[in-house]
Amino acid sequence: MKLRFYNLNIIIVCLFLISCSNFEKEYGTMIIHGGTIYTVDSTQTTIEAVVTKNETILFAGSFEEAKSYQNEQTELIDLKGKTMTPGLIEGHGHFMGLGYNELELNLMNTRSYQDIIDAVSEKVKTSKPGEWIIGRGWHQSKWDSMPANIVKGFQTHHLLSEISPDNPVYLSHASGHAGLANAKAMEIAGLIALSKEGIKTSKIEGGEVIEDQFGRPTGIFNERAQSIIYKHIPEDTPETNILAFNLAIEACYKNGITSFHDAGISSNTIAFYDEMKSAGKMNIRIYAMLRGSEELLNEWYEKGPMIDPEHRFTIRSIKLSCDGALGSRGAWLLEPYSDRPGHFGHETLSMNLVKKIAINGLKNDFQVCSHAIGDRANREILDQYELALNELSMLGTDHRFRIEHAQHLHPDDIPRFAELNVIPAMQAIHLSSDRPWAIDRLGEKRIKEGAYMWQDLLQSGVPIVNGTDVPVEPLNPIASFYASVSRKTLKGTPEGGYEPEQKMTRIQALKSYTLDAAYGAFEENIKGSISSGKLADFTIYNQDLMTVEENQILDTEIVMTIFNGKVVYKKIAK
Repeated sequence: MKLRFYNLNIIIVCLFLISCSNFEKEYGTMIIHGGTIYTVDSTQTTIEAVVTKNETILFAGSFEEAKSYQNEQTELIDLKGKTMTPGLIEGHGHFMGLGYNELELNLMNTRSYQDIIDAVSEKVKTSKPGEWIIGRGWHQSKWDSMPANIVKGFQTHHLLSEISPDNPVYLSHASGHAGLANAKAMEIAGLIALSKEGIKTSKIEGGEVIEDQFGRPTGIFNERAQSIIYKHIPEDTPETNILAFNLAIEACYKNGITSFHDAGISSNTIAFYDEMKSAGKMNIRIYAMLRGSEELLNEWYEKGPMIDPEHRFTIRSIKLSCDGALGSRGAWLLEPYSDRPGHFGHETLSMNLVKKIAINGLKNDFQVCSHAIGDRANREILDQYELALNELSMLGTDHRFRIEHAQHLHPDDIPRFAELNVIPAMQAIHLSSDRPWAIDRLGEKRIKEGAYMWQDLLQSGVPIVNGTDVPVEPLNPIASFYASVSRKTLKGTPEGGYEPEQKMTRIQALKSYTLDAAYGAFEENIKGSISSGKLADFTIYNQDLMTVEENQILDTEIVMTIFNGKVVYKKIAK
């Protein structure tokens, strides 16, 4: 009997050895080593090497172990002392807006109304009569000086109309929540007759046509009033769409961005993205939010979320625009603007509709992401989310509803994000750009108690999704990282930063651009950290942004971007 068992054991061992000899070891297509690699993984925060196999990570750990995955086909990338992190995720932006900003008049660096006039004047020289001139990026609160003729804090159209009498012009505010039209554009829209007399404008719910003392439009269209002009601007062509799309991908690569949360797309954009994916040109990972029109949402409630198994184009969220921006005084406040008494901003979407969409989102497995900048807007959105969650008995569920921007909060509402499991998607760069003049809008007390409250929110137990809101701000993630940890302007002021107790730590800031941003899209299991089985998306920097002196962070450059296991961008050495 013992002999029989002995023989059986020999047979089992032999079979095991045979199976092992037939086992084909997995080899990597790429090994990256030779620098500091931050994983954003709590089990091993830094590693020596990463092995990828095609589009996924095969191994993350020591270089000695990584070499066992090498064969003659494996590509070796030596970081030569540089630093690598997971691929960065733009947590709130406008992808096609990024591309079109490259094609149209970019006014982001203008520092006066005269700068705008000069830029449009040059554009007029190369434009055909009657051709629309479109631009974006001006911000009157960032100018070095203001023109003499001001109405409600804005310039008027007259200088613009003089230099462009035959070309309609519309120039969007940097925030996208207001715009400046010239006389020709307003004439086309039926607001200014040929005699140049003003035609009394009707009240626009959720918006404002700013008028002078005689009731004539000044050229400034705030919030939903912009539709008066927008509907007359010619639609984009298929050719310009493709050009803008490719420019946006190129810009992402140069900035180390491998994934992009696209904050509000239409049915036309969805169809266009589908075409790009079918053609094999969706070489970025887009997490798209549906624009909140009733017809589009009803269509998608029927279909349900579209989660792409290739992780290129996913739709599982809804974007609602519920107030305006501080720059245009459109953010909806609990108390009036300090620099415009009696004005509270604009509720740009009915709160009853927000509740209805929140309920439908919960019923149909769609995340709801609501734009809210002012403290009144944030409170109202939290209220509607809470009502919807209570009505469906879904408090405490993993719904991951978001508030986009969450820029100015009443102190009482800060803990409610964690209580309701609502994610704040906040763009740290807005502090650098806005804080110097935002105090004029809100006053010192409201700024200190409730604006850009990153650390208070993080300590309450919610993650923060970071980003830039491009093209509102440049896509540059280094600038937003710097703002996150310094709370200074990009000129390095003030000493110590604004409200320094709200600074993020560097690991918090990195997480907000990687793992926490992935969490904000239900994608933390496939991206956002460097560990086996996750997507092979990486960003490589010329220096260690986690350890360099604070005043050197802005010197950090993206030197390589790896997307889907392939090098897609490499900075050319000077």
